[in-house]
Amino acid sequence: MAHAAVVSRVYGMMAEFDSPEALIKAAQQTRLEGYRRFDCYTPFPIHGLTDAMGVREAKVPWTVFICGLIGAMFGFGLQVYTSTIDYPLNVGGRDLISWPYFIPITFECMVLFTAFGAFIGMLAYNGLPAPYHPVFNVPQFARSSVDRFFLCIEARDPKFDPERTRAFLQSLNPISISEVEE
Repeated sequence: MAHAAVVSRVYGMMAEFDSPEALIKAAQQTRLEGYRRFDCYTPFPIHGLTDAMGVREAKVPWTVFICGLIGAMFGFGLQVYTSTIDYPLNVGGRDLISWPYFIPITFECMVLFTAFGAFIGMLAYNGLPAPYHPVFNVPQFARSSVDRFFLCIEARDPKFDPERTRAFLQSLNPISISEVEE
C-alpha cells in the first residue's frame, strides 16, 4: 500500500524579539531591505510600528463615510417614498415632502448604516474571522500575547529566498528564527 508523501509548504520565515524597540528597528530594516509582504505580531499596540512597516492609510474611514451617505439617502428616500407614493397623507396642509420632519429618521439611518459599515468593514479589511493562521504552527508564537514580539516575512514576497531571508533575519539579532509552515 502506497502512502502519500507529506509535502510541507512554507508560509514564511518568522523572527522573535524581546522588546518593542527591537521590533520597530527590525520592521524598518525589513522595509528598507525591500520586503513588502511581512507582518508584525505584538501583545499590545506599539506607537510607530505602522509607520516603520510602511502601512498605507486605512480604508475603514472611507467605508464608514460612504455607508453613512448611503444610510442617509436610504432614510430620506424611504420617507419620501412612503409619504408620496405608498401612503400619501396630507396633515395640516403641509407638503407631502416636508423635509424638516424627515431629519431625525434620516440621521438615525445614517448612524445605523455607519455602525454596520464600520463593523463589517473592519472585519473584511482585517480578514476576520480567522480561526486559523499559519503562524499558529510556530510553538513560540504562543508568547505573542504575553511578552514576545514577532516579525514574519511571507514566502509570497517577491524578494523571499529561504537562505537569504534567514540570513537577513539573523542580521536583526532576534531571539530565534522559525520557518512557518502552511
